[in-house]
Amino acid sequence: MTEQETLYMMALTQVPSLTLTNLHQLIDGLGSATAIYENRKSLKQVMPSVSQKTLDVLAAMDSHLARAEQELAFCRKGSLRCLGINDEDYPQRLKDCPDAPVLIYYRGTADLNARHIVSMVGTRQITDYGKDLCHSFVRDLKSLCPDAVVVSGLAYGVDVHCHRAALEEGLDTVGVLAHGLDQIYPRHHRDTAKQMLSQGGLITEYMSGTPIDKRNFVQRNRIVAGMADAVIVVESATKGGSLITADIALSYDRQVWAFPGRIHDIHSAGCNRLISSNCASLLTGAEDFCVAMGWADDVQHQQQLSEGVQQELFAEYSEEEQRILRALSKDDSKQINILAVETNIPIGQLSSLLFSLEMKGAVQMLVGGKYKIRR
Repeated sequence: MTEQETLYMMALTQVPSLTLTNLHQLIDGLGSATAIYENRKSLKQVMPSVSQKTLDVLAAMDSHLARAEQELAFCRKGSLRCLGINDEDYPQRLKDCPDAPVLIYYRGTADLNARHIVSMVGTRQITDYGKDLCHSFVRDLKSLCPDAVVVSGLAYGVDVHCHRAALEEGLDTVGVLAHGLDQIYPRHHRDTAKQMLSQGGLITEYMSGTPIDKRNFVQRNRIVAGMADAVIVVESATKGGSLITADIALSYDRQVWAFPGRIHDIHSAGCNRLISSNCASLLTGAEDFCVAMGWADDVQHQQQLSEGVQQELFAEYSEEEQRILRALSKDDSKQINILAVETNIPIGQLSSLLFSLEMKGAVQMLVGGKYKIRR
């Protein structure tokens, strides 16, 4: 994304009366923030459906450019990356969510489009049982799937213990913040956050100087849910941010998992309810999780298909089908959002092609929404 595009994107996110829905419609309609700015005075001619209210607020867009200039300078100084929703490096899983941020700020080394990403959330009032679950799961995940990325919210309790477990085990871990990258909240986690910059990263949709606000923590939960393949609830009472994250994940068609607890333990009551209501799969450990998600197949069988078999197999299919099969042959199994990125085929068309390939007996759908070549 060019600096000009970044500047206009920043300015758009600061227009107070411009909703996220409006932003998505404008970017989808005109293709870029630059096009929106350049056509803001004649937008009705380009997008006849645009409302007068939107035209009025865009007319005042210039007043937000100065703040955008300040933020751009802050990002340059802090080596922050600004990822617009149409950027290649923008988290593609998140992009598929209807309320994805149109711009995120990122500092770190992790691949936000890594093949395996799991979000882990839970109570701030973590127990010794919860701490053990965090560390044992991440330790075993490292052994079974060494390229996995662990996402959480850097909060007290489960969040920070998952981040620290990942750091100890050598897995990349990404923290989603509810404020700008000019601060870390809570401050007690600054050392952990600093380590994450070289083994994972920190992302946010908020500019520097954003005050700590409870509403922002609820908003950031959609990013925690949206950028992963699955969400794991470690410990949770019957109310709390982790259950909000689980609900959002379900709305995004993500898999939700929960560790069970004793029936009278208030810190596990939320997890037990998720399981009993069939909103979450019961989780006992990393091995069951990796098998159910199809991740075990990724690790064990990456190199099983020979080039000769591939060429023979691919000859029977259309160009688009061959692209899908080639992508699957590299890693054996993939989720549809990753396939969409690698094949450059829109999700809607890709779903139809995968269904056709299933009917032809060429691919198989696994638990967790992944696909693999049928042997």
